[in-house]
Amino acid sequence: MYRFPRSDPDRVPVLLLTGFLGSGKTTLLNGLLQHPEMARTAVIVNEFGDIPLDQHFIDAALGEVIVLGNGCLCCSMQGDFEGVIGTLYARRQQGALPPFERIVVETTGLADPAPIMQVLLNQPLVVDNFCLEGVITTVDAVHAARQVSEHAEAVKQIALADRLIITKTDLAAGHEVDAISALLQRLNPGAPQLRSTAAAVPPASVMPPRELAADSLTQSAAESVPRDLAAESPLQRAATSVAEREGGGAGSPGHLHAIHSFSLQADRPLPWTAFDRWLRALRIRHADALLRVKGIIEVEGEADPVAIHAVHHVMHPPVRLNRPALRGAGSRLVIITRGLTREEAAAGWETLAASSSATSAQKEKG
Repeated sequence: MYRFPRSDPDRVPVLLLTGFLGSGKTTLLNGLLQHPEMARTAVIVNEFGDIPLDQHFIDAALGEVIVLGNGCLCCSMQGDFEGVIGTLYARRQQGALPPFERIVVETTGLADPAPIMQVLLNQPLVVDNFCLEGVITTVDAVHAARQVSEHAEAVKQIALADRLIITKTDLAAGHEVDAISALLQRLNPGAPQLRSTAAAVPPASVMPPRELAADSLTQSAAESVPRDLAAESPLQRAATSVAEREGGGAGSPGHLHAIHSFSLQADRPLPWTAFDRWLRALRIRHADALLRVKGIIEVEGEADPVAIHAVHHVMHPPVRLNRPALRGAGSRLVIITRGLTREEAAAGWETLAASSSATSAQKEKG
């Protein structure tokens, strides 16, 4: 029997902050850093100039790392991400830096979050010491409809998010904000949405308590998966119409329609070997189109369910969830794809679920 590791509370959680150009990432980050609960946070940005830190907010500089007055650290990502966080962690262990408890990474406005997520989910040395706490995407209430119509990066930033923060809501009319919210619901139905003016959001709204960091992504998935993600609501259709009007080109509808999000469920525990084979085949056949898979799997022979996270072809080692409320609730997956239909992604799932039910029924008779 495969043994699933438990989440390790000693790993440093990493929060990925992304969003298109001008969507308010830096403003949000500055606001978060003002809160006492954000002390002992290390911030990685693309270059120091992206964050207008007040001089009185800076205590001293340690090499390329700035120590802020509230105990936070700030450094620039001049090399590869894996090297930057590895250096931060080593200096922390050596006592050369204050003992930070969390890392926030702010990407560029044109960045694809997937490569950083893949490092956090799959690189052995990174996984030993860090865990992906979540992906936060800021969305501009004024310009988002046009941005997602014209820029694939904006669509992917939204599709990969665990939480979506609609910014600049004070600069847009109420019906425009509602249309953006519906558009986000269409692109990423499983992600909670927050609305903000001046990106003023309390830390508790965008990140979980430290002790929940290891499986926080699956908690959000557990709350959202039971809905029928494949159905398109009137608001979602309205959002598509808004994007088409804003984009104004023939490519706009196809660009949005290429994103599909849906759920798969199984009422009975699944045999791990068969499920692992099914998911591996899905990742091999459709790696480029498979933006994200996240959810909870109830495994035959295991008391606790396990958390599943995958980005493209990369899968995080499954983590056991010691949560009594999830026991016996079946298996639930959220799959977000680009250019891949539900039928293509779900090929073989019904057979897997049916075989699991048959096996369970035979055991009950026995």
